[in-house]
Amino acid sequence: MSELVSIITPTFNAEKYVRATLQSVVDQSYQNWEMILVDDASTDQTVKIIEDFAQKDNRIKLFKLDRNSGNGFARNVALEKATGKYIAYLDADDLWFPMKLEKQIHFLKSKKLPFTFSFYDCIDEEGNSLNRRVEAPLELTYHQLFFCNYVGNLTAIYDVDYFGKIILEATQKRQDWRLWLTILKQIQSTKPVPEPLAFYRIRKDSISSSKFKLIKHNFGVYRDFHGFNFVFSVLLMTRFLFTQLIIKPRYIKKI
Repeated sequence: MSELVSIITPTFNAEKYVRATLQSVVDQSYQNWEMILVDDASTDQTVKIIEDFAQKDNRIKLFKLDRNSGNGFARNVALEKATGKYIAYLDADDLWFPMKLEKQIHFLKSKKLPFTFSFYDCIDEEGNSLNRRVEAPLELTYHQLFFCNYVGNLTAIYDVDYFGKIILEATQKRQDWRLWLTILKQIQSTKPVPEPLAFYRIRKDSISSSKFKLIKHNFGVYRDFHGFNFVFSVLLMTRFLFTQLIIKPRYIKKI
């Protein structure tokens, strides 16, 4: 028997991409899923596109927020409504390979892992290949994750029976990294599916918004999430930047 997978997708003004994202879920070879989309007060045609899909497939469920509250808040609303044994994440501009869920659930069960993720390929705004694949250590430890987020949000799945629903403060930046740290702190290590199972869309308006903001948010993980003092957080951030600039590029491959 295949267990239910709850797919968490926040949306905001994603009319250009969300149709392809939805279709990539509908096309999954693994059929026992529910897709919970929480729209963050879009002002374009995003809601209509989702509603059109939902009319044809009752596994697609849309909830609408009255005011814009941010991705973190929308994800938490979706998580509260999820009923699956597994939680998976997919943003409204990314895509899954057709065998993504089937391969990942099989891998998770065969390796007896409560949490896993996979490699992924990069595409541009128009869906064209950037000939770049993002991989990860074949065994990812909490210590490695502490200094670099190797987990692509669009590829992660965790077992609700093992962890429960993990809800973080909606206002936190780098919410995905904080979530994986919370998980790996419990289990210490995990393994990725050693092949790409998704397409990550790199958009000109969202490449970390700004490198300075990204550094600020990453620093906040050490200062606020872990609770380290300012000086120690600066030292940890120095190590983070070394890993990000020197170590992580080794896992980015040309294809």
